[in-house]
Amino acid sequence: MESPHPFALLFYITIAITILTYIIPGGEFDRVTNSDGQTVVVEGTYHAVEKNLSGFFDVFQSVFAGMVNGAEIIFFIFIVGGSFNIFSRTNAIEAAFGSLSGKLANREVYLIPVLMLFFGILGGSIGMFEETLPFILILVPLMIKIGFDSITGIAVILVSISTGFTAAFINPFTIGVTQGIAEVPIFSGMGTRFIFWLIFMSISIAYVMIYANKVKKNPEKSLMYEEDLKREKVTETQPSFTPRHALILTILGLLIVVLAIGVMKFDWYLQEISAAFLIMGLVVGFVDRKRVNQMFEDFTKGCQDLVLGSLVIGFAYGAIYTLENSNTIDTILHAFSSLLSGSTPVLAAIGMFITQSFMNLIITGGAGQAAITMPIMAPLGDLSGVSRQTAVLAFQMGDGITNIITPTSGILLAALAMAKVPWLKWAKWIFPLILIHFAVAAILVVVAHLFIWTA
Repeated sequence: MESPHPFALLFYITIAITILTYIIPGGEFDRVTNSDGQTVVVEGTYHAVEKNLSGFFDVFQSVFAGMVNGAEIIFFIFIVGGSFNIFSRTNAIEAAFGSLSGKLANREVYLIPVLMLFFGILGGSIGMFEETLPFILILVPLMIKIGFDSITGIAVILVSISTGFTAAFINPFTIGVTQGIAEVPIFSGMGTRFIFWLIFMSISIAYVMIYANKVKKNPEKSLMYEEDLKREKVTETQPSFTPRHALILTILGLLIVVLAIGVMKFDWYLQEISAAFLIMGLVVGFVDRKRVNQMFEDFTKGCQDLVLGSLVIGFAYGAIYTLENSNTIDTILHAFSSLLSGSTPVLAAIGMFITQSFMNLIITGGAGQAAITMPIMAPLGDLSGVSRQTAVLAFQMGDGITNIITPTSGILLAALAMAKVPWLKWAKWIFPLILIHFAVAAILVVVAHLFIWTA
């Protein structure tokens, strides 16, 4: 079966959402600005409002609205992709791994846990997610080159960063914001969360390594076997690793350090990060003795290669825009909170986790989802006998697990487009891990409720 084009998939979703808004009643909660400047909903204030229904023409206008709303990330991908193409044209990665090929013989799989722990720490500590997209441009061809496939390449990044985000121990965008709204000491419970992070990361690393080993032994077992064969082949002549290549890789390493410091110490986000990548690209170009015109030709080619991955974000934002503009999101949240009201504490804790997982399909931003759901879930937990720490855990687990499968996530679809992996094939590969994560998360939420953060 032919996989649907990402634009087609998101357009179908937009139509389905539009139809649902005609069925779901309109409603909303009152909202206030708290002492931290966050706009949060007021529990118990839900009331019916008139729906803002989308017509035939509105469905098509949502694409433009989504492009505008996603402009920051779209242009971030263009700038970073163009800069990375300047870097990739130096052949430094190919030369480095060519020189290491003998040393890595039959041990390439051990690169996977090292890389996944690195990205898992980034997700679990400083909340990096979309900022890791540029590394797909390096790791997908690298994993193919050393005997794995494109799914392994993208999984090393997406699975680890999402797992780290899901079971984060000090992520400011989920734990920090959520604990602030729930009036729990910021970053409290870090030790318990770190143990949960280790459990989740161990499961994810094992899952990826088992698949990678299977592909290494028999490439035809790869879900992307035929597609990977059609990819542009590297030149037969293996470039020699030179001091210039070593300097170029050092510059890339310095960039990673600078990004980590910038994000943690100076609150860098997309604008600052894209500037750092652009500087890296230009410096690398000069080190590689490229002409200025050649550098910007490489930059332009890199942007061209990422048109699909960038614009798919606008289509995804358009689908969410349709739902947000209909005045039905609060109705969905109110329905879930009503179902949880009056249930036993254990069922309420699991119900919170399920509710947050469902809401993450609609509101893919962690901080935004927290502002909408936690002002309701925190007091609901008080009434149900669930501690606020457990409510925070239910939020972060529910907010994270579906990030790497939901078709409304522009970041996910952009990553898959950059790796040239169809969503249906990715969903088939990742779905068993999603089920495992759901089961483990539910167990940990119950364990936390019964034995650690008792109400």
